[in-house]
Amino acid sequence: MAEHTLITKNMTINDVVKKHPKTITVFSKFKVDSCCGGAGSIEKTAGMSGVDIVALMAALNKAAGSSGSCCC
Repeated sequence: MAEHTLITKNMTINDVVKKHPKTITVFSKFKVDSCCGGAGSIEKTAGMSGVDIVALMAALNKAAGSSGSCCC
């Protein structure tokens, strides 16, 4: 059975993309910089773009295959 790690807003974008490559499309859809902003936390980088963090976290965890609903 594969183990899924819940993605949290405190994780760096680079770490998330390395562990879950399918999340690249989610960052792109939400217009979150996953290249130059990749070293920052999801919360910080998404906040700079005015992104709905709750919706972003739900989409990231869905793409990563996590079943958890908490994003914090």
